[in-house]
Amino acid sequence: MWQQCQTILRDNLSASAYQTWFAPIVPLSFEDNALVLQVRSQFTVQYIEENYIDILSKAIFRVFGQGTTLSYQVIIDATSGASSTFASPGNNAPVAKSQPVLSAPVQNTFDTQLNASYTFDTFVAGEPNKLARVAGLKVSELPGFTAFNPLFIYGGSGVGKTHLACAIGNQVKALDPSKRVLYVSANTFKLQYMAASKENKIPDFLHFYQQIDVLIVDDIQYFAKLNGTQDTFFHIFNYLQQSHKQLILTSDRSPLELRDIEDRLLTRFKWGLTAEIARPNFQLRKDILLSKMHRDGVSLAPEIVDFIANNVRDSIRDLEGVMASLLLHATLINQEVTMDLAEQVVSRVVDIKPMSVDMADIVGAVSELFNIPQKSILSEGRSKEVMEARHVVFYLAKELTEHSLTEIGNAVGGRTHATVLHSLKQTHDWMEHDPVLRHRIAQLKSTLMR
Repeated sequence: MWQQCQTILRDNLSASAYQTWFAPIVPLSFEDNALVLQVRSQFTVQYIEENYIDILSKAIFRVFGQGTTLSYQVIIDATSGASSTFASPGNNAPVAKSQPVLSAPVQNTFDTQLNASYTFDTFVAGEPNKLARVAGLKVSELPGFTAFNPLFIYGGSGVGKTHLACAIGNQVKALDPSKRVLYVSANTFKLQYMAASKENKIPDFLHFYQQIDVLIVDDIQYFAKLNGTQDTFFHIFNYLQQSHKQLILTSDRSPLELRDIEDRLLTRFKWGLTAEIARPNFQLRKDILLSKMHRDGVSLAPEIVDFIANNVRDSIRDLEGVMASLLLHATLINQEVTMDLAEQVVSRVVDIKPMSVDMADIVGAVSELFNIPQKSILSEGRSKEVMEARHVVFYLAKELTEHSLTEIGNAVGGRTHATVLHSLKQTHDWMEHDPVLRHRIAQLKSTLMR
């Protein structure tokens, strides 16, 4: 009788959907109008109930008869045969009594994929990362049981997102070694999903991820346009979040700026806390250099430290690369680290040029090019011309200064962080489709950086 149901399902579903979700099902019993099906995981139950219960119910009623109730038996531990039974609410069946859910034993050999050197001790705190760091500490103490689930950390390349995410994971493991913590890049997750899909092992793939206590997904923006990957991650996200498991996501942009990601995922990304790690300011850059010098047991002249911190502005990774190169000269080649040597090393990483752009410079330059009074840009005016000029001011301030979004908003008529963020998104959109605006902004950047 179950084979007849499978024939109906096969005729009404895509081959991949049938092979993934229904081919592995084993019929266990049919007594007193109660059908029990054995499935691989509780996630399979959830997925079938959410997506296929209508067609499954019709097939069962046609073959087994109206009034048939459906339950699933899930194998929890294959070695001992322990299982749990769940009634299906999808066909209005009476709720059956469920056996206790038995947890599978934790494997001590579970590989977290964390970078062991990325800890809170080596993560230098500063104003640009203050909120994200404090939230990370809270999460590491009570993963899954704070308001910060998911914790969405975003910022430019090289500002310390991966370091902080791994630091949280390492701290969780230090406080509770039994916790299953997994770090995975978005690209690795995609490749795992593709392999599982090709081998018809999606249920096993999902079952593995639903066992994770703290899931860290790095560079989530690379899920863009990957519909199958997004759909699978959506169900993993739901299961873990509802089970009080912790999700930590990193991205090079905020959820508001992500593109080609399903709305239902973007909504969930904003459920917890969205924390920006801004570009390191001068003081944080200097503190990072001093911290690395202390750990490596070397010293540099204060003016050399200031020179590096003043010129390597955007990326902590670049800072560490400059320091590593200087330490190589100092320790292996036994060469004194002079200002000339520091300039040579830094010039290989960044263009050494003074940047003294401030908000007044930007507003003035935009006002002149757009032929709009500065007071109009700073006012509440909302004409198309004024709004466009104001958007360009926000964009240039983000590109050419070290101000936070809040500081930029305050300098331009007291706008909020959210207003500036929305404006930046609009400006990016306009620049993609408006070559004239792109040219004007490039012209302004060139003028301001002379």
